[in-house]
This record gives sequence, C-alpha cells and structure tokens, in this order.
Amino acid sequence: MKLFPAIDIIEGCAVRLVKGDYAQKTVYSTQPVAVAKSFAEAGATYLHLVDLEGAKDGSTPNLEVIREIVKESGLLVEVGGGIRSEETIQKYLDAGVFRIILGTVAVQNPAFLKEMVQKYGEKIAVGVDIKDGKVAVKGWTELSQESCFDFCEKLEKMGVKTIICTDISKDGLLAGTNLALYKEMSEKFSVDIVASGGVTTLEDVAQLQKMGIYGTILGKALYTKNIDLKQAIDLTKGASL
Repeated sequence: MKLFPAIDIIEGCAVRLVKGDYAQKTVYSTQPVAVAKSFAEAGATYLHLVDLEGAKDGSTPNLEVIREIVKESGLLVEVGGGIRSEETIQKYLDAGVFRIILGTVAVQNPAFLKEMVQKYGEKIAVGVDIKDGKVAVKGWTELSQESCFDFCEKLEKMGVKTIICTDISKDGLLAGTNLALYKEMSEKFSVDIVASGGVTTLEDVAQLQKMGIYGTILGKALYTKNIDLKQAIDLTKGASL
C-alpha cells in the first residue's frame, strides 16, 4: 500500500483543518518545504498536497511554494485544491507535479473531466469528498446531490484510474477512519482507491493494508505524532506491528 503524507497549504504555511472547517485551522509549520523534506528523509516516496485557498476560489496562490516543494523534496507530488481549468492543470504539470486531483469541477463539469482524462490519462485523479453519503464541493463548503457510489461508478466508466476518497465526518478528529466505507468502495470499484480522513494509528494503516487498499493519506496524525511516518512506511513494506 502506498502512503501519502499530506501537506495542506494556506498562505504558504502547512496547516490542518477539522472536518474541512477553515475556522478550525492549526498552523503546524511556516516552512512547508522543510516539512516535505522531513517526509522524504523518513522514507516517503509520495506527497499529497492541497492548496486550501485554491479549493475555495479556484486560484493558484501557492504555486511557487508547490514548485519549490517538488524541486527540493524529490517526492512524487499530487496536488488538489481548486483545479478547474486545463490552464491550471498545465501550470502544475509544468511545476513537476506527477498527478492532478480534480474535485469540484469533476462533479459540476463531467464533460471537462472526461476530456482531461482522455488527454492526460493517469495524471488525473478525482477527489471524492463524502458527507452524509453525498459528494461535497468547493472546499467542502457545499454539498451536491450526487450519491458517492453513483459518482464513483461514473468515474470508473469514464476511465479515471485513481479516486481519493475522504470521509469528511472523520477528517482531522484523530478518532479513527471509516474502514467500512473504504472496504465497500474497494469491493465495488476496480479503480485505485486512496483512503483519506481520520487515519489515526498504525493499526488503522494495518487494517487498510489488509483490505488491499491502493493508498492511504496520513494527515493530522503525523503532525500530532500519533503516527510515526517511518514506522508506517516499514509496516506497509511488510514489517509487523
């Protein structure tokens, strides 16, 4: 199973939110490049990066920071947060990002998503953020009427290879992850599922690995030291708990 340590960026700082609430923000570092390098030193291969300002308004205010993270860390960086045009996709690809995560636009403009998947293939992933069984959009500030399972079925038929699935109700609480949801997702769909939201302990990581999930995002638990990244990486490579 692939591990994606996460950095969420607001105003150039590494932050974490609770349930996606911008009013419940904790700044963990003013040096996100240093945070990314520390993940690489612990043995990480990948980095999950979200521009939280971009998620709200569709801009790229942290592009230069992201470019520097890619360059300095040597990690394979996937980026999400307000990517709603091909121009923005191209900006990030030009900055060396290896995978682009589309969210709001994937729900609101399926024709655009289809075109981008046909053009860029596996470089396009879709973030499916779930609240009460429905897909949330615009930085989790609005709820669509689309059922998460119906939406994922459409994505699979469209040729999307990677779905990053977040249970918003679990995110940032350090209260465990929604194993039942990810199990159902992985059984229903043949795409690569990345589990996100509430992964709190090494046991959570072990359980996700056991069910054959493609990848897991580690967020707040790394910053609070509930999970040691090196131990988690060792675990996914076959070391026992």
